[in-house]
Amino acid sequence: MADRSVDLSALPKEVRDQLAELDLELSEGDITQKGYEKKRAKLLAPYIIHTPPPPPQNVQPPAPSSTSHAPPPSSSSRYRERRARRTHRSGGTRDDRYRSDIHTEAVQAALAKHKEEKMALPMPTKRRSTYVQSPIETRTPPDSSSGSEDETAVRRQSSVVAPQPQVNPNLQSPESWVNHIVQGSSTSSSASSTLSQEAKPQPQSQPQPQYKPQYQPLYQPHHQPQYQPQHQPHEQPRTAAVTDMLAHSRIAHSENSAPPPDVTAVAPPARGPRVDLPSNAVVRGMSRGQSRSSMMETADGVPVSSRVSTKIQQLLNTLKRPKRPPLSDFFTDDAEEIVEVPQPDPNTPKPEGRQIIPVKGEPLGVVSNWPPALQAALARWGATQGKSPALTALDITGKPLYTLTYGKLWSRSVKLAYTLLNKLGTKNEQILKPGDRVALVYPNSDPGMFWVAFYGCLLAEVIPVPIEVPLSRKDAGISQVGFLLGSCGVGLALTSEICLKGLPKTPTGEILQFKGWPRMKWVITDSKYLTKPSKDWQPHIPTANTDPAYIEYKANKEGTVVGVAVSKVAMLTHCQSLTQACNYCEGETLVNVLDFKKDMGLWHGVLTAVMNRIHTISVPYAVMKACPLSWVQRVHIHKARVALVKCRDLHWAMMAHREQRDISLASLRMLIVADGANPWSVSSCDAFLNKFQSHGLKPEVICPCATSPEAMTVAIRRPGVPGAPLPARAILSMGGLSHGVIRVNTEDKNSALTVQDVGHVMPGALMCIVKPDGPPQLCKTDEIGEIIINSRAGGNMYYGLPGLTKNTFEVIPVNANGVPIGEIPFVRSGLLGFVGPGSLIFVVGKIEGLLMVSGRRHNADDLVATALAVEPVKTVYRGRIAVFSVTVFYDERVVIVAEQRPDASEEDSFQWMSRVLQAIDSIHQVGLYCLALVPANTLPKTPLGGIHISDTKQFFLEGNLHPCNILMCPHTCVTNLPKPRQKQPVGVGPASVMVGNLVAGKRIAQAAGRDLGLIEDQDLVRKHQYLTEALQWRAQTDPDHVLYILLNAKGVTVGTATCVQLHKRAEKIAAALTEKGSINTGENVVLLYPPGIDLIAAFYGCLYAGCVPVNVRPPHPQNLAATLPTVRMIIDVSKAACILTTQNLMRTLRSKEAAASVNVKTWPTIIDTDDLPRRRPPQIYKPPTAEMIAYLDFSVSTTGMLTGVKISHAAVSALCRSIKLQCELYSSRQIAICLDPYCGLGFVLWCLASVYSGHQSILIPPFELETSLSLWLSTLSQYRIRDTFCSYSVMELCTKGLGTQTDLLKARGVNLSCVRSCVVIAEERPRLALTHSFSKLFKDVGLSSRAVSTAFGSRVNLAICLQGTTGPDPCTVYVDMKSLRHDRVRLVERGAPQSLPLMESGKILPGVRVIIVNPETRGPLGDSHLGEIWVNSPHNASGYYTIYGEESLQADHFNTKLSFGDPHTLWARTGYLGFVKRTELLDASGDRHDALFVVGSLDETLELRGLRYHPIDIETSVSRAHRSIAESAVFTWTNLLVVVSELCGSEQDALDLVPLITNVVLEEHHLIVGVVVIVDPGVIPINSRGEKQRMHLRDSFLADQLDPIYVAYNM
Repeated sequence: MADRSVDLSALPKEVRDQLAELDLELSEGDITQKGYEKKRAKLLAPYIIHTPPPPPQNVQPPAPSSTSHAPPPSSSSRYRERRARRTHRSGGTRDDRYRSDIHTEAVQAALAKHKEEKMALPMPTKRRSTYVQSPIETRTPPDSSSGSEDETAVRRQSSVVAPQPQVNPNLQSPESWVNHIVQGSSTSSSASSTLSQEAKPQPQSQPQPQYKPQYQPLYQPHHQPQYQPQHQPHEQPRTAAVTDMLAHSRIAHSENSAPPPDVTAVAPPARGPRVDLPSNAVVRGMSRGQSRSSMMETADGVPVSSRVSTKIQQLLNTLKRPKRPPLSDFFTDDAEEIVEVPQPDPNTPKPEGRQIIPVKGEPLGVVSNWPPALQAALARWGATQGKSPALTALDITGKPLYTLTYGKLWSRSVKLAYTLLNKLGTKNEQILKPGDRVALVYPNSDPGMFWVAFYGCLLAEVIPVPIEVPLSRKDAGISQVGFLLGSCGVGLALTSEICLKGLPKTPTGEILQFKGWPRMKWVITDSKYLTKPSKDWQPHIPTANTDPAYIEYKANKEGTVVGVAVSKVAMLTHCQSLTQACNYCEGETLVNVLDFKKDMGLWHGVLTAVMNRIHTISVPYAVMKACPLSWVQRVHIHKARVALVKCRDLHWAMMAHREQRDISLASLRMLIVADGANPWSVSSCDAFLNKFQSHGLKPEVICPCATSPEAMTVAIRRPGVPGAPLPARAILSMGGLSHGVIRVNTEDKNSALTVQDVGHVMPGALMCIVKPDGPPQLCKTDEIGEIIINSRAGGNMYYGLPGLTKNTFEVIPVNANGVPIGEIPFVRSGLLGFVGPGSLIFVVGKIEGLLMVSGRRHNADDLVATALAVEPVKTVYRGRIAVFSVTVFYDERVVIVAEQRPDASEEDSFQWMSRVLQAIDSIHQVGLYCLALVPANTLPKTPLGGIHISDTKQFFLEGNLHPCNILMCPHTCVTNLPKPRQKQPVGVGPASVMVGNLVAGKRIAQAAGRDLGLIEDQDLVRKHQYLTEALQWRAQTDPDHVLYILLNAKGVTVGTATCVQLHKRAEKIAAALTEKGSINTGENVVLLYPPGIDLIAAFYGCLYAGCVPVNVRPPHPQNLAATLPTVRMIIDVSKAACILTTQNLMRTLRSKEAAASVNVKTWPTIIDTDDLPRRRPPQIYKPPTAEMIAYLDFSVSTTGMLTGVKISHAAVSALCRSIKLQCELYSSRQIAICLDPYCGLGFVLWCLASVYSGHQSILIPPFELETSLSLWLSTLSQYRIRDTFCSYSVMELCTKGLGTQTDLLKARGVNLSCVRSCVVIAEERPRLALTHSFSKLFKDVGLSSRAVSTAFGSRVNLAICLQGTTGPDPCTVYVDMKSLRHDRVRLVERGAPQSLPLMESGKILPGVRVIIVNPETRGPLGDSHLGEIWVNSPHNASGYYTIYGEESLQADHFNTKLSFGDPHTLWARTGYLGFVKRTELLDASGDRHDALFVVGSLDETLELRGLRYHPIDIETSVSRAHRSIAESAVFTWTNLLVVVSELCGSEQDALDLVPLITNVVLEEHHLIVGVVVIVDPGVIPINSRGEKQRMHLRDSFLADQLDPIYVAYNM
């Protein structure tokens, strides 16, 4: 490297900037390494003091040495060097990475950088009751060991540094990956020392991140410096948030960038977000983060300083950092495909060694007295050494319970074999035949019964299938065990009497039928129930052959349990090779702590032991829990030569050990560590040795081994010779491992993995390493792959599963060209590893623990080790951590679940979780998706106390985990989102229609209802000019015609109004208004009535008196505080001169309760209309022109805006006429209305339509349905109604309340076959799911599937569409949601992925024209576009009724012209987005019908990542996520998506919802949820029309008024 001798800080600023630019280009892959070096050399040429000759490119780098020149940049070191150059860690000569507790140290080091910084991750908000810990047993399980002492405390070994001789082997030589270690001294061989001070490109600058955000330059002007100013001191104090340190390895964003980025985008957009966030600029030299304002000025106009908003602010600060770009490129969003396959990163390390040569074990020696079969060995010892002890079992206190001799073992096994073959079933019909499979169900504490049963089965030649004792119906994985028994064809189970008594029973005393199990017969094998065979009966012992001897169960990653069949010859050969490898001698003593039913516990402790007449002492799990030191005491007492343990047992013994002088482990010649292949076993082995060396434990007796159920023993370290050098350790780079290659870890001691070898291949075996995925291609020597074995001593098949068997047991490896390397089949071991120097085997993980995230491999065990190394673990239990991955949005996401200790505080847990995040991020360079803590003892357990991973994962995905703490980090780890859309500015003019700016639309999107036509009769013109005249005319011509019938909850008529009655009542009210209220014409009068006829009479009374009625929903007497202020507001806004109401409501308005929420002294005049005197007004007012205001229509929109619109007399007549034509209404017709009559079309149908058209309206107040659900439906049936109108809330009540009672309705005689149109009145997108389920449910009572349809109105025009009696049925289309987000409409087939069904909103009313317009450019759109619906019609409203008269808004919404196309027509903007599609159906005139589809309100849409989302779509997905979500609402705040969900289950389910909601929104909408709020049912405000008030909800959330159960801030 030419620049090694240049002092970069001395260079001129522009050169430094150019270098920085160059570094950036290289890191982003915009320039090759070669081009980079060339340009860099050119830039530095003038400043170079001394240039050593550049080394040739093709030389292999020398082994890292302690000399000061850096290795030449060969392709493998390039990667490392680039990393090193970016991380700027000072290399020291002292190198203590060999220390076994190094992992803990590495984690502490990774976290130490962040030590001084204060917590600023927003802690979730919880209601106290939510996390009351579930009660747990008082004793602490020993897995918890002691929290304060961790491996860190166990050992602090000093290392002496020895100078290393300079060696230069080439890369192929495995020595360069593995460094020999001598006890007590370590040879330093890291290249970190080579990167000493002068080797750094930018000394003393801020540490630059290891990953720079890609694509940064796209959004940043080039002159901005990419890095920190050079003169900032290296040790700059940083008191920024933990958030900064979370982002530590991801920030390369210049500190003086302008506005904070849109955190939902992958890279900051060019323009700042709408909200005025405090800028990120800092003064140079001031520590970063201090200048950030902690209080937000505004949030979309809401001033906030509440707790919630501060937390969101913290969250924003966390997310403001540009993310580490993924290791693969960003995905780009294509209209057709969501994600593209990423291009591989050119800088990933690639394997460079030669192809591996299969490794051979030593030949299996033939010993003359080896038995021909294992049973023969038992027969021999039973006959010749009958008194010799075979097995000692311990009781719960750890004292010997009984000893089984070889004689007893033989005689009992023979008895059992005889019984099985001759005494089950009748004489002629024996149940068992040789070759049948039998389940062995024995508890861990009873090895003796198990041994007898196992050998009895071998002697009877039936095949034993040992399984765990089922404890309850809900055992983890119980149904999977059923799958195993089914696939093996097991129908009989052997067990002991005690065990049988303990099995779960039905009330009748029979053994439970476990879920998924075949029918089982249970046989007790206690001696007293066995029959002694006759003298002449001898068991048949053939020479070992290839028939199955036994079946060992194995659970795979998904939780499926399969049976590995082991043949008789394999069983025997395996015992022989273990005997040879472990050097077993006759008569030795062995202590076994492992499960004797399978794996090492069975192979060594039951099978090989009998072959060699070994005395086994079995230490059950229960004893270990009570007395963790028991196995060490047994070794001491029995002078055992061999002990079989797991790391857990070493750890427990160490923790329990108090300097007891009388323990000696000097007798041990072999301490076999069964899980020694586990990467973190090194530290347990070292710590144990360290503690017990003083008790006679020799270092060379520790023998780790690697095993798997399929390949059985893969490798085991042979017992060493005293004084011989200890075997090697490999110190590997985690980064290299994640790419599947072996690299000595040089640049960063924190991300190193230290692995110990597991010895050599077994005698008589042949081993290869092949690629874990795809065809079994041989790996290169420096590549990690799956170990495969060819040996006579391995499993033969998955019993009963030939398909699976082929892929695992009959693998033929192929070379790089895909050519098989031989004939012999190998068995996949499921272990990942490599062959080190001296043919030593190293295992770095298991296939089933492999997490593939963004194309890199991570090992679950490594992540567990890192999590455990965070602090002395006071928060969680050591052995109770599960790591797995779930697939969300096209990639695997890492989830960690741990059990929290009952005494851990909220603060501690959160602190621990955030530190685990940082540690895993900094050591493994992978982001965690979710970290959940659950109460102690609640995770599903395996029989020996581990965690059942696949069940835990299942619980997580189903929402049954019930965490007490959760932290989701989707912002950090989801890096494959499509790029945010950059909106293109559209220049629109008349020419663009020609040019094709309309894009794919063939025709301009517009549609019209039929013409209103001329009124035939001049008399009618007069009659219908004003509604008041229509009423007077009807009162004269048809006085006794009943216009209205009002029903109560019982369905009884409580009020009617004929034409003349209504006229008379209106006159009385008009008289009262002029006399009592002294009201002038044109003044506004508020009508405050429950739904009924009084309301109608008061309305016409106002018109008679010349006042303008303002209809207001009365306050709810039980909820005055919430409902009265709205009433007051409308009264104030409308400047009402008087209130008309009933006596009851008048009392309410003046009550004490009302005074609590409003000022009751300032009400305008209140007139109660209950008992008015019979008076007539002097004259009935007739407006001078039809343009005069008839009434004001006030309504609260879904965005929480109160708006009143002015409806003129002309609009009223036109609207009523339009409805009359559409629905064919005339005097002889009857319609039923079940709606709130306070605004919009509901009011028009309730009060106006009957008077205009003369039809009879049956009025059903919706609140009556609360007491009598079937009121509406039975009315329809009783009166044989053809047309009915209702609201969504009424339909929902009926669907939820009556859906299950259709038979009851039928029995009552309800028949809906008369109904031909049932129209839902709404101002929103049709709720298709609800209308469908309503139609389906009530089909049984005769409702036609074509009857239900919807209407659509808005503020500017109360009725745009209404499904009439004629014309085609409403049609449903399926549109592509991805296109819809881009404002495009693409029709897809039903059931297509990402499709959204939309129903037409009814037929367009006569006289109405609609056009679809681009809301920004105001130009008409083609019919394949989503745009704003504009309407032109004689019944448009005349304008908003406002106090301040905002003319601009009026003009904009009510009298707008298109920017081109047809510039003369005046349109009103509805504020709703929709599209028009021409259908195949024909309308009445025979033309093809144009259907209008409403998609949603423009004000409500969420603009995220440059795309347009409709809240209802996200809410629909959220509601499907979990059964406990009742209702949900979404809104955005400062570009964060906030989801509020109502929880209808118990509060312990609350935290289950957080990951499920995050998952579903990410999967279906490609959005990351920022905040999840879980609230009680009924918290989401809903208006009278059943629409969600999302903005009210947002304001309450920001003002901290929701009292949420839980608030989760996703990182």
